[in-house]
Amino acid sequence: MKIFIDENIPYGNEFFTDYGELTFFSGRDVTAEELAEADVLLVRSITQVNESLLHLNKSIKFVGTATIGTDHIDQAYLDSRGILFSSAPGCNKISVAEYILSSLFVLAEKNQFQLNNKTVAIVGAGNTGSAVLQRLNALGVNCLLYDPPLSLTDDPRSFCCFEEVLEADIITLHVPKTKVGPYPTVHMFDQHILQKLSTHQILINASRGEVIDNQALLTLANAGNAPELVLDVWENEPNINKQLLPFVEIATPHIAGYSLDGKVRGTEMLYQAFCQNFGQKVVHSAKDFVAQAAISDISIKQPLDQDLCKSLLHIIFDVRRDDALFRQMIDQENGFDTMRKTYQERRELSTLTVHSSIEQTQLLQALGFANSES
Repeated sequence: MKIFIDENIPYGNEFFTDYGELTFFSGRDVTAEELAEADVLLVRSITQVNESLLHLNKSIKFVGTATIGTDHIDQAYLDSRGILFSSAPGCNKISVAEYILSSLFVLAEKNQFQLNNKTVAIVGAGNTGSAVLQRLNALGVNCLLYDPPLSLTDDPRSFCCFEEVLEADIITLHVPKTKVGPYPTVHMFDQHILQKLSTHQILINASRGEVIDNQALLTLANAGNAPELVLDVWENEPNINKQLLPFVEIATPHIAGYSLDGKVRGTEMLYQAFCQNFGQKVVHSAKDFVAQAAISDISIKQPLDQDLCKSLLHIIFDVRRDDALFRQMIDQENGFDTMRKTYQERRELSTLTVHSSIEQTQLLQALGFANSES
């Protein structure tokens, strides 16, 4: 088979080399002509897979995206042609949750507050929102869940109304990009809603840039009325409105889910779907290819408080590194995509074994660390 793989999908060669001829391409720039003879197409979120991209191709059998989001895939078109499709739901939920936690620890230190004295509204309670909830609950943070579609299911959790979201100290967004239906998320935070927020609140977006009206946010920021901002996603990526940058406390180029472990998990999920659909035996797993983290073992001898949790997390991932690199690179040609393409290896907390007392085991595990009682 002729297998075409986005060059930013890690270990694509190792997982798929046994199954055909591999061609790696630039996800932002790939053309219909390049893909005319593909049997399999594996992408990430920057590639719009639709009739325009595939109209020259008569042989494609399988399309996969190594991401949790699928708004870049025209699934109706794939269905109409009988093309199999698979995504990687939940593959980077841990990575995004750790990005949120790192950001909150940074802001808590800057503004001198304890997270367990704040109320956090989690907008979107699916895989990623639930991963955020788990970590914040472990820290004793009061959390509200807002997810109208899930609230109509048999999900046993309690859900709040949107007015309660707008009153929370911290609002973090984890919704898909949807334009239609009863609960559209595009410009969910428009001028009308943004004006209801205060400068004492924190607004975090690590979902899709279009969930917040960036121009309305800039207008509010210019007037000195915007909440404190953490933005990993932006409208019109990669051509973002750079005038917004000075008003954003933590700014990054859509890399919240970019841990090596999360990305490889996405590759592995596509590999498993590929094998299932083509009748192949699953013979590879992520552990076959991913090396042990540079720092993998540590001992602590004092009770876990917010400061110590922050220090442990930042051994693995400190979001301020990515914020500084982003501000340095954004004015370079193709700076947004270059940082994504050349993103420095980042691991997840599960790669660090923390030796501690038995009393702290549950908290360490809930935060995502590998735990070894001592």
